[in-house]
Amino acid sequence: MNDFLRQIPLFSGLDDYALERLVAMSAEISLQPGELLIREGENGDTMYIILDGSLQIRKRARDGEIVLAERGAGEVIGEMSVLDQAPRVASVIALTPVHALAIDQETFMALLDWSPTAARAILRTFAQRIRSTQAALQQREKMASLGTLAAGIAHELNNPAAAVKRSAAQLDEDLRRVEQLTMQLDNLEVTPAQRAALKNLRAQVDQNAQTAQKLDAITRSDYESEIQVWLDAHHIAEAWEVAPRLVALGFTREKLETWDAIFAERLPLVVEWAAARGSGIALLAEIADSAERISNIVKAVKEYSYLDRAPLQKVDAHEGLENTLIILRHKWKQGITIQRNYQRDLPKLEAYASDLNQVWTNIIDNAIDAMQGHGELTLCTYAEPDHVCVEICDNGPGIPPETLPRVFDAFFTTKPVGQGTGLGLHISYNIIVLKHHGRLMVESKPGYTCFKIALPFQQTA
Repeated sequence: MNDFLRQIPLFSGLDDYALERLVAMSAEISLQPGELLIREGENGDTMYIILDGSLQIRKRARDGEIVLAERGAGEVIGEMSVLDQAPRVASVIALTPVHALAIDQETFMALLDWSPTAARAILRTFAQRIRSTQAALQQREKMASLGTLAAGIAHELNNPAAAVKRSAAQLDEDLRRVEQLTMQLDNLEVTPAQRAALKNLRAQVDQNAQTAQKLDAITRSDYESEIQVWLDAHHIAEAWEVAPRLVALGFTREKLETWDAIFAERLPLVVEWAAARGSGIALLAEIADSAERISNIVKAVKEYSYLDRAPLQKVDAHEGLENTLIILRHKWKQGITIQRNYQRDLPKLEAYASDLNQVWTNIIDNAIDAMQGHGELTLCTYAEPDHVCVEICDNGPGIPPETLPRVFDAFFTTKPVGQGTGLGLHISYNIIVLKHHGRLMVESKPGYTCFKIALPFQQTA
């Protein structure tokens, strides 16, 4: 046993007496495949030396578990939680039959006193584990953020795309009907006065169809019911379908009375033609509007990702914030209002644009989650002599005072287990403070949380 332990850097500096004491104060354990050695979230009071077998380190994430590493014979595991007396940051499960040596916290701390070499070795191991674990989770966080953004983009694109498909199908039907009705109108023998009235009606339909009639639901329903009753009384076919179209075009019962006086027995054909033509024009406007929405979303995504652009460039903070809101719109549009207090003449700043957008996404997404779908998100920008300042505030429940000092720590999260890696704000802090030489601060109380970012205008300076 002594020869085996001496091959481990952590124990290489111990003499035979110290090694014998270590073994005597430790306990040998065995695991079968699938058994847990360490459970994520539990307090860590024991470290382990793997004598034989293979173990896998796993951490819960938003959509399952992520495998961080595998450990085999001769490796030490669990020392990080023992050293800082913190909860386990990951679980460890046996892949094969495992034989290990369990060293409790008291023995471990005594080991550091016995051997300065062991102390230096554990510090090196601790640093390596932190770097490798953080790198894996940072990549996982980026992929999770990408998944969130992709879901949001798909959701936002689906609505206008579905509207285009629906409107195009209805437009095809309306165009066929308009063509049939127009041919019937052209074959009618009408007076010069009726011909002039038809020309005026066409112009009025075309004009009214370009602008939707803005009515509240109750008023619209009352108008539709009134016109439907009138149409039924005048033997207009499918009055229930024609009435809403006429209301949307802004036509009232009084207008219909005027048409009745002019067109007499030809009124049913004229009404149906006007409704079909107006509907077709309105559908064209809907298709154009939906196409514009799709174009704006694609533009926002392109600007958000800064494709085909240099990483360090002149950035408009407002564009980044607004593009982020578009990307995350599916999460806030139902019950959250956005309050913008922008300095309109805010100068551009030199920044790593994609990284900066990741910061906006992390903080805004957290704020939306904190408000649980209902509240007010306030975005504020202003300039200081050497900095651009951005404040992102919400009126959610706030961050408890005891956890506020730790919000930027790696792996710290207030979300339920499996719903957050605890790296979003940590990564944001590194981007703002370390990469951009700026400041990132937070203040919070019940009903108010505000993240304040200050970024220098020039990075090259």
